[in-house]
Amino acid sequence: MNVNQQTHMTSPYGQPQTGFQGYPQPGYGGPHVQGNPASQYGPYNGQLSGYQPVAPPTGPLRGPPTSGTLSSPIAPSSGSQIIYNHYGQGDAQNGPATTAGYMQRPPVSQPYMSTTSQPVNQLPAHQQYGPPATTSSQQLTNQMSGLQITGPPTTTGPLPPGQGFGPPASHPSSSGNFHATTIAYAPYSTANVPQSQFSTANASHPPYSNANASHIPHSNLSQGPPPSGMPQTPAATMGSQGISSTKTAFSGPPPQLYSVPPSGSHSTPPASTGIPPSAFPSSVGSQRPSVMQGPPLPGQTLSGPQVSQPNHIPPSSSQMGISGMSPGPPISGLQGPPAVAPTQQGFPPQQNGSFGQVRGPQPNYSGPYPATPNYGSPVAPPPAPPPQKRLDPDSIPSPQLNEMSSQPKSRHRIDPDAIPSPIQVIEDDRANRSTEPFSTGVRGQVPPLVTTNFVVKDQGNASPRFMRCTAYNMPCTSDMAKQSQVPLAAVIKPLAVLPPEEMPPYILDHGESGPVRCNRCKAYMCPFMQFIEGGRRFQCSFCCCVTEVPPHYFQHLDHTGKRVDYYERPELSMGSYEFLATVDYCKNNKLPEPPAFIFMIDVSYNAVKSGLVNLLCEELKTLLDYLPREGSMEETAIRVGFVTYNKVLHFYNVKSTLAQPQMMVVSDVADMFVPLLDGFLVNVNESRTVINSLLEQIPEMFADTRETETVFGPVIQAGMEALKAAECAGKLFIFHSSLPIAEAPGKLKNRDDRKLINTDKEKTLFQPQCNFYSNLAKECVTQGCCVDLFLFPNQYIDVATLGYIPYHTGGSVYKYTYFQVPADGERFLNDLRRDVQKIVGFDSVMRVRTSTGFRATDFFGTFYMSNTTDVELAGLDCDKTITVEFKHDDKLSEDTGAFIQCALLYTSCSGQRRLRIHNLSLNCCTQLADLYRNCETDTLINFLAKFAFRGVLNNATKTVRDTLISQCAQILACYRKNCASPSSAGQLILPECMKLLPVYLNCLLKSDVLQPGADTTTDDRAYLRQLVTSMDVAETNVFFYPRLVPVHKMDVDSDTVPGAIRDSEERLSKGGMYLLENGLNLFLWTGVNVQQSLLQSIFNLPSFNQIDPNMSALPLLDNPWSKKLRDVIDAFRAQRPRYMKLLIIKQEDKLELLFKHFLVEDKHVNGGASYVDFLCHMHKEIRQLLS
Repeated sequence: MNVNQQTHMTSPYGQPQTGFQGYPQPGYGGPHVQGNPASQYGPYNGQLSGYQPVAPPTGPLRGPPTSGTLSSPIAPSSGSQIIYNHYGQGDAQNGPATTAGYMQRPPVSQPYMSTTSQPVNQLPAHQQYGPPATTSSQQLTNQMSGLQITGPPTTTGPLPPGQGFGPPASHPSSSGNFHATTIAYAPYSTANVPQSQFSTANASHPPYSNANASHIPHSNLSQGPPPSGMPQTPAATMGSQGISSTKTAFSGPPPQLYSVPPSGSHSTPPASTGIPPSAFPSSVGSQRPSVMQGPPLPGQTLSGPQVSQPNHIPPSSSQMGISGMSPGPPISGLQGPPAVAPTQQGFPPQQNGSFGQVRGPQPNYSGPYPATPNYGSPVAPPPAPPPQKRLDPDSIPSPQLNEMSSQPKSRHRIDPDAIPSPIQVIEDDRANRSTEPFSTGVRGQVPPLVTTNFVVKDQGNASPRFMRCTAYNMPCTSDMAKQSQVPLAAVIKPLAVLPPEEMPPYILDHGESGPVRCNRCKAYMCPFMQFIEGGRRFQCSFCCCVTEVPPHYFQHLDHTGKRVDYYERPELSMGSYEFLATVDYCKNNKLPEPPAFIFMIDVSYNAVKSGLVNLLCEELKTLLDYLPREGSMEETAIRVGFVTYNKVLHFYNVKSTLAQPQMMVVSDVADMFVPLLDGFLVNVNESRTVINSLLEQIPEMFADTRETETVFGPVIQAGMEALKAAECAGKLFIFHSSLPIAEAPGKLKNRDDRKLINTDKEKTLFQPQCNFYSNLAKECVTQGCCVDLFLFPNQYIDVATLGYIPYHTGGSVYKYTYFQVPADGERFLNDLRRDVQKIVGFDSVMRVRTSTGFRATDFFGTFYMSNTTDVELAGLDCDKTITVEFKHDDKLSEDTGAFIQCALLYTSCSGQRRLRIHNLSLNCCTQLADLYRNCETDTLINFLAKFAFRGVLNNATKTVRDTLISQCAQILACYRKNCASPSSAGQLILPECMKLLPVYLNCLLKSDVLQPGADTTTDDRAYLRQLVTSMDVAETNVFFYPRLVPVHKMDVDSDTVPGAIRDSEERLSKGGMYLLENGLNLFLWTGVNVQQSLLQSIFNLPSFNQIDPNMSALPLLDNPWSKKLRDVIDAFRAQRPRYMKLLIIKQEDKLELLFKHFLVEDKHVNGGASYVDFLCHMHKEIRQLLS
């Protein structure tokens, strides 16, 4: 084959792949299942009163995951530690496990769900998260009924909190060696639950047979008692002492199992982090019904166990143990486990139900299911708890047997410590990956998390600070990519600032000939190019074309085929570097002028009265000394100009030869022009005296203004025309205070209408009002005019329209609602200083090239595109990212891998034209397991957020939410079907590197853009939508899952910050003080019972009641606590691109609702689901897909 031959493309460029779930194909969100009732989430019940945490077990480290291998269960020898299990209702096995009780793996993979007919009240695939409705809360409760969670330990020491571990089971997890997180749900209908769920007497039918698992129908159903024709199962033999109890089957799901392998019980722990399956045993004499039973239809009678049974305890006896508790309404569904069987010598007894909530009688039963009568505080002293941390079986939400409209529903809850914890994952990654430098020399390496501090060594691939991918192992075929539904994307931050210990990219000058490039695809010289024929030619790794090496660039090869100057040339040995561009890369083949900054100040009544104009002019006097400059330059090359405006525009001549500045007014705003050229854009140092004089005079000139109306469009036109006349690129800093309603081009009207929320017209709230601004944005990009907009609104200002030009020119929007100098001045000034000083590339064009087999198809960010390949940015600063999605257009090869090259052409702040190149090589795989093992959840959520926030421009927010849920369910269902070992459908099995996908996705779904609260304004939503679109991965991580730090646990003598805790109200202590940050705000929450000494140290106040919630800064006190907290706050602020305002929140104060909005694991007042509820919802979605 000729190496120059063009590879055949299987699909035309830009054509959407069929079957791809997502924007911009029609049918966003997929088909809605007709005729299914919407299910709503019920509320939490709060913290369990009697939960007794116990020491977690230790266990061996899991071996590396391998696809395709299945671990066989190993029975513990008689001498090994005996393992316990939480058995189903009525079945406690307290003796040594028998070999017969082990799960036997079927010889072939079993189907995951039965293909039985759909049950009557199956929930729809796409579900709205709204406030709970009384009629539909049952379905969620049913769905939550049997969450079971297990997992192998990740460390050899004691288990960290938040991992899904519990008491060891008497059998290993049923999934094989593949590393995953497993969360199992007991099936919701008990028609299929024989009483002796874990019968150890029937060796012929192993209790965990996957043959049974394959017949489990869809289980998010209402409860129904067993059909009358179903025989009751025989007795379960308990332990080795032969104590047996014959009980009839009951209605209610089995309590959850929560097991981990004990220390030393297996040479390799079960590979799926998670939960043993809630599989049903095929006990002797029990038959599985073909469909799950739902609630009785009209005219249908319930059949089941007789109402009065000898082993049912009257309700009063089960409540004896809790003093002062009045008998509540009956609670249907899951009842407590049976009384503890006689314990065996030498083993701690199984304490089924020794902590948890009291059960009332079950509907259709005369009393509660037999259980330990003394739930909360036993009359007799309880035996010592087993030494394993476990999930409380009584905390599972209880399904309802039927609708009880006259009685309030009660819910029990899953232990949140048992589901994957973001905090634990972050801490584990820090512990494992922060000590060694991250070398980029190996292809397809997954970098440490963005929350981990690590040093990067560039050895041929770009640093993850410049480029992060959703997957570091690309599927080889488009079919495989469609099957997995994992988006293949890169989040690129071309001008990212590196920490001091890392070298910035080298700047290379190849003279007048410019950088060496491939003849065909124009890729730049990089470490992936292969030199052949003794170094005289090179083969491009992107298009395989062979190109002659220019004579001046020739170098001999060593014995390995590398050039002998390999380590002397950054473009051959490093992933990121810069070339000085030649005249060929410049506009009109002319080297550019240095850029200019124009400050355009609103001097209408609102801006002057708030103190903004005075504050800004005072700040600019000193800020102009800190304009960006290159390396060793003594002074900045950037020129500056000044404009003030209200209904008309005032230009200022600040030429250095003038004694006083001169004002020129342009009142014809319909036909904007710049009235002066010479003296408008000046060198700061030369015109310093005149500029200072102007900045002193502006507040005085407009101090008594009564002009309330403003223009906006002509202001941008004036700045752009000024840059065009000066033949340079630049940035406009616009300080604006109100909706531009004055007669002028771009005049706007107030269109704020909250009635449009959750309607088909809601999308119009995110779109600009008129075409004027879209046309103006295009002109600005052509001229290289970037716009940064500072807004100071007291009412609706239409951020969606005003922010359109900053959005498309690579600029930023800052918003200070109800601006007051004492409260917001510090934040504004810090934002302004950083914005003026940060590194910016002007008049930029970015192109992403890929090797054959896949291509860049979609781009997200604040930029403009006039064609399908070039991302045009009037300005690109060091905080902005561009997110690129890739699609296959041919097959990829496992051997060669996949290559990405991002090239950014820009003008530096000194006026130099440069090319910055970032290269990244990825692995390719033919096995889905390899794809799932090399994904990055933080980057995936960053991409999904941008995908969704662009989706709301053209779709209803509910459609966007449903699409997100659907896509993530498909990602996890594909993993479950193709990578996890066969196991019960009652398990939710999550890939190890995606186990936080549900919690982060739920945070995204609850964001103000997709699910606004009653107090969220239209402007706030438009502002956040634009803000998130250009965020990097670290910013979206803390934005969607805020960092919550217990201040009262700080070590004042240490430099470290206390470890974060999970974002849930139940993690807060009334005696504590907590600091929460989300990248935009800081909250200091103080509990009512906080120690007086701490209050004195932090606030210099003796009591909680004296704290002023309106204070915007902490007092400067000379004590260790005050200094430490202020240092922590400063450190948090330094990590974020925007200055975070501090809000003081007192417990039970009216502002606490705002703080609780950021406790994202809890249910939200605006209808967002809690983490636990959403996890169950995701499981239901996955099971629907698998069936």
